[in-house]
Amino acid sequence: MIKMNVAIVGGGASGFFAAIRAKSKNPNANITIFEKNQNVLAKVMITGGGRCNLTNSFEEISDLKHAYPRGHKLMKRLFKQFDYHEVYKWFEDNGVPLVTQEDLCVFPESQEAASIVNCLINEAKRLGVNIMTGYKMEKAVQTEDGLFMLYFKNGKTQVFDRVAITTGGSPNISDLQHLREMGHEIEAPIPSLFTFNISDKKILALMGTVVNPVITSIPSTKFRSQGPLLVTHWGFSGPAILKLSSHAARYLHENNYNVDISVNWANVVNRDEIEEYIKNIVNENPNKQLASLRPYDMPSRLWTYIIDKLSLPKEKKWSELGKSGINRMIEALTNDIYHIKGKGAYRDEFVTCGGVSLSDIDYHTLESKICSHLFFAGEVLDIDAITGGFNLQAAWTTGYIVGQNIVE
Repeated sequence: MIKMNVAIVGGGASGFFAAIRAKSKNPNANITIFEKNQNVLAKVMITGGGRCNLTNSFEEISDLKHAYPRGHKLMKRLFKQFDYHEVYKWFEDNGVPLVTQEDLCVFPESQEAASIVNCLINEAKRLGVNIMTGYKMEKAVQTEDGLFMLYFKNGKTQVFDRVAITTGGSPNISDLQHLREMGHEIEAPIPSLFTFNISDKKILALMGTVVNPVITSIPSTKFRSQGPLLVTHWGFSGPAILKLSSHAARYLHENNYNVDISVNWANVVNRDEIEEYIKNIVNENPNKQLASLRPYDMPSRLWTYIIDKLSLPKEKKWSELGKSGINRMIEALTNDIYHIKGKGAYRDEFVTCGGVSLSDIDYHTLESKICSHLFFAGEVLDIDAITGGFNLQAAWTTGYIVGQNIVE
């Protein structure tokens, strides 16, 4: 019997999951992973600060669009076949105990990404998957008989029956040019998940301050997020910022990362509720100084900064605020405006939005509508997510679906 030859181009999370699933389903198929670098699963090794935040419990995600700014409709459909519950079970069944943190992020019990990497490599080898490193594919050409000729940078060529592209996100659209030449529409890749440079030097003096939770938003848009905010020596970081950068990635790029951001330090949307809260402070503590009482248990350095920003003396009594003072304080607590002056170099910034347009992909199999027997998985697709294990979950899910269908 002639064996089916399958190439998985990209030795990352989605590539390994696709290869493992394909070989498990069709042991007679010849499955080969091609990785351009000398080490496979390099990004998996550094995600989650080297601990590998491999998925999320999704308990606080009522709608997938909150986790996946791009690709949520596709992920909703694919989750019916293989979701986070299956991922959790798969790794535990393969000898990697997992733990779910209070923030609902899932990590290996060992707290080491190597546990995940070794599990995938060992399972691939056990099944007989071929792993080739130092192979950078430059282009794939489909022949008249439907086969694929793969051209590698080292000058070698190989022919395959089926091909899966799992090369991950690319900051350069030129890296995706060969897919465009095959007829695929490419959404321009741009950064996602990054911190903000802030021009206000006074707020930067509060570096190290964490406020949890806050609401961040971009004025005159629908972009907003909630969570912890960290003040750094260059600007704002933390989940509230990373989530906002993910949802507003294209808007921020189009505006050259030069827009305003609003911070709601109180984490309360209803203005009347905040007004009542402040008035209660005034009524119950009329003779106390402003600096001695911190609304919403705000960090003392931040509260002192806000008082100064309002040009109010620290010694001023709460009863002396007056209606105007209360209104100004409410505005500072709920709509504190800062100017973004570029994006920061977040250390885990390797997520991009953009890639192969989902309009060119079969939503059931992830096979290309342009080239039969060509499949896509992972971040090479126009799918990306907020921080918290959601991006790796997309890699596992799309990889599994490709592996399930590529050997049909």
